[in-house]
Amino acid sequence: MSRAASVVALTTVFALAPALFASPSSVAAAHPSAASPASGTAGADERWDWPTPTPHRVVDPYRAPATRYSPGHRGVDLAAVPGAAVAAASAGRISFAGLVAGRPVVSIDHGDGVVSAIEPVEASVSVGDLVRAGDPIGVVATGGHCDAGCVHFGVRVDGDYVSPFLFLGGVPRAVLLPLS
Repeated sequence: MSRAASVVALTTVFALAPALFASPSSVAAAHPSAASPASGTAGADERWDWPTPTPHRVVDPYRAPATRYSPGHRGVDLAAVPGAAVAAASAGRISFAGLVAGRPVVSIDHGDGVVSAIEPVEASVSVGDLVRAGDPIGVVATGGHCDAGCVHFGVRVDGDYVSPFLFLGGVPRAVLLPLS
């Protein structure tokens, strides 16, 4: 492997390390709403659940961008059929339910800077509604890059995207391989 390729590989590892090595408990410690929503949300519902029905299948995983404006995949695409129920992943208040770039999106403010968003979802909720984990928020619609039968689920902490698996559990353990 050339020196330039080695530098790129190491840079990628260091850029992805925070997302790969952070645990749900470290995110919860830094952002208490991950463990229990702040006042003004739906109550002391501490759990995070998958927003789609079982079986859960990740079509496209989270890929952290190298910088805030670099390419990446700022969420996970979960297999889902149009018309299937979509649920709130955790307790919070609906902060947005409408179109973004022609796609139907539902966003939930979980408090303490944690916001989840899922698309394409035809909303059954309105801005300001309080929800708990597992409450229905709409049904899978079509459109966007998930037109082939999936929904895109993203989570932001203080405006920065993080892997939803930090909240859902299941962050895969990183395995560092030799460069050569």
